[in-house]
Parts: sequence; structure tokens; C-alpha cells
Amino acid sequence: MSKDWKKDKRWSDRFLPEIKAILGVHLIGEPPVEEDAERNTDLIVLKMEAVRIACRVRKYAYYARYPFEFTIRASRPSGSKTELTKVVEGWGDFMFYGFSDEAEVHLEAWSLCDLKVFRLWFNRYLAGHAGVCPGHHKTNRDKSSSFFAYDIRELPDDFVRARNGVSNA
Repeated sequence: MSKDWKKDKRWSDRFLPEIKAILGVHLIGEPPVEEDAERNTDLIVLKMEAVRIACRVRKYAYYARYPFEFTIRASRPSGSKTELTKVVEGWGDFMFYGFSDEAEVHLEAWSLCDLKVFRLWFNRYLAGHAGVCPGHHKTNRDKSSSFFAYDIRELPDDFVRARNGVSNA
């Protein structure tokens, strides 16, 4: 694992307690009354098998400039497998994509996105555009990685399952 990856992970991991609280609201539900009465069930996880959630948090400055954008890393100089490769291979059920507040203590805005919807959209785009990847390819200023940027508004409506702080415009 590269030093850049570890640094990025340490920065974003500070938001995990808040992310877990948000995901609990959206991935744990109240069952029908019969479940409680007959099976001692007050809450129910909406899926019993492993649910894989990719989490990405960007700095506040990006929220101010790109409130509808989400990015997926496409390459690292080390050649290590990136998020885009993993998503296209079928890994991940959801992506939690957020922006920190100015103090980098809490989340200012976030979206919970369905990666199955993204994969279907992505593959259809590839098929209809001679294998050219959708999105805008960009390289980080420090050359630590490249990524594709996507506009949430250009994906199917069912891509975003829940959001806070980002309008539907």
C-alpha cells in the first residue's frame, strides 16, 4: 500500500462514525408489525448477506465548486487496482459519497448511491460509445492518481438512493 493511499484513508476515516450513523438510517428498517409480534424483531437489516459500501469524502472546497459531482479513482502510478476497476468488476453494492464541512470535522453534504445502477449505466455507455469510458478523465495536480468525474444528474434517477445537502437541480 502506498503512502498516498494511507494518508488519504486516514483523512477520510475520521468521518466513518458519522457515515455509519447515516447508513443505519437508510439500510436498517422497521419490519411489519407481525415480525415484532411473532419473531421478536424491532429492526431489520434490509439484506442479510454482506453489503459492501464504498465510502469517499472530499474536502469542502470541492463541494462549493462541484456539488453534483462524484469521482472514482481510475489509476495510481503504482499500478494498484483502483476503485473504478473494482466497481466494474462487480465489487460494491453502494457508494457513500460525501463532502466535509469547512472545518473538516463533519459532513456538509452526502449521497448514498447504488453501484448496481452505476455499473449498468456504465456498461451501456461503453457499448454505445465504442468502449470509450463515460465521464471526464482528470489527473490530480500532484500526479498521485487520475480519476473520472461524473455528474449525478446525468445518471438514472434510481442511482441516488438518499442524499442530504445536495439539491435535485
